[in-house]
Amino acid sequence: MSPSPEQAEYASLLLRRAKGDLEACRVLVDNADIDDNIVGFHAQQAVEKALKVVLVLQGADLPLSHDLKFLVREVRESGVEPSDKLMDAQWLTPWAAELRYDEPVALDRPEALAVADNAVTWAESLLTGATSTKAQASGLSKTNPAEPDPTPATTGNPTLPDPL
Repeated sequence: MSPSPEQAEYASLLLRRAKGDLEACRVLVDNADIDDNIVGFHAQQAVEKALKVVLVLQGADLPLSHDLKFLVREVRESGVEPSDKLMDAQWLTPWAAELRYDEPVALDRPEALAVADNAVTWAESLLTGATSTKAQASGLSKTNPAEPDPTPATTGNPTLPDPL
C-alpha cells in the first residue's frame, strides 16, 4: 500500500471520524439510559469508516454503502485480509439505519464495542504503516513530514556501523 498524499489525507479524515464513533460507543456502552440503537449506530459507523479507510488506502472505489458484509468483501477484493472479528461484523449492519426506526432489538453492547475497537485499531495500523513506509521511502522526517529526515538510512543494527 502506497497511497497518494490525497488518499492518505482522506484516509486520515475517515479514521478520525471512525475514532469519534468508537469514542462515542465507549462513552455510551455502559449507560443504561441510552438506547441500544444509539450505541449500535456508533459501533456500526466506526466499523464502516474503518473498512473505508482501507479501501481508500488501496485506491479502490469508495462505495456508498453501509452494508458491512459488502464492505468486507470489497476490502478482501482489494487485496487486504480483515481480521476474523471483522469478517463476522455484518451483524452490525442493521444498526446503520433500519433498526433506529424499527422495534428495538437487543444489542450485545460489549461485543459491538469490541468489533468497533478491533476495526479502528486495524485501520489505524494499516494507515500508519502505509504513511510511514511512504515517508521513509521519500526521505522525509518522521517527526516533521515537511522536512528531510536527518537520520541516515541504515540497515542492520542502528547503533553499530554497517559492515562494508
